[in-house]
Amino acid sequence: MESYHSFVFCPKNVFVLTGWEKVVWFPIYWLRSGTIVMLMLTGEYEHTLDEKNRLFISNKLRSQIDVEQHGSSFYLAMGANGILCLYPEKYFQQIALAGAPGMAAPDETVAFERLSFALASKVELDRQGRLLLTEKLRKRAKLSSTLTLVGVRDHIELWNTENWEKYLEDNIFQYQQQITQARQTVLQKQSREMDL
Repeated sequence: MESYHSFVFCPKNVFVLTGWEKVVWFPIYWLRSGTIVMLMLTGEYEHTLDEKNRLFISNKLRSQIDVEQHGSSFYLAMGANGILCLYPEKYFQQIALAGAPGMAAPDETVAFERLSFALASKVELDRQGRLLLTEKLRKRAKLSSTLTLVGVRDHIELWNTENWEKYLEDNIFQYQQQITQARQTVLQKQSREMDL
């Protein structure tokens, strides 16, 4: 590994930001110009399934994805807490092929690989930007017809709107504390750099 200031560049398209207390790993893509392109999906967008179980994926979310770098298709996969997630095609391929992190036992590795591929499906949006959700997927993820799409850095999560509002209610105070601390850390670092 070659370190440069507070950054460490590693093989396999991983970007590491080292800090006083922790190391944070980010997925990256290198452009031919040498510029780093990170996925940064943000926002919350409420939509309703139509009569054919099609879900509109907001243009505001789709426009945040560099199609050349991340692909025009998506993988729909089960994520943490049973939440359905949409990953840009090329990014999901990196996750799936990375293997089971930190799992030495062969049976854990096999289970990770089996479920990673079995519970994911490559999907393409139609011309109107809609995604077809099968009845099986809706039941498995317990999705109603009123959904909120949430940009979460490198993927889009599909939430029942009612569940998303409850999640916000339960977690907003902790988030407010975390964002205040993160901002203070950045301001302190900028202040130290100005003093140099």
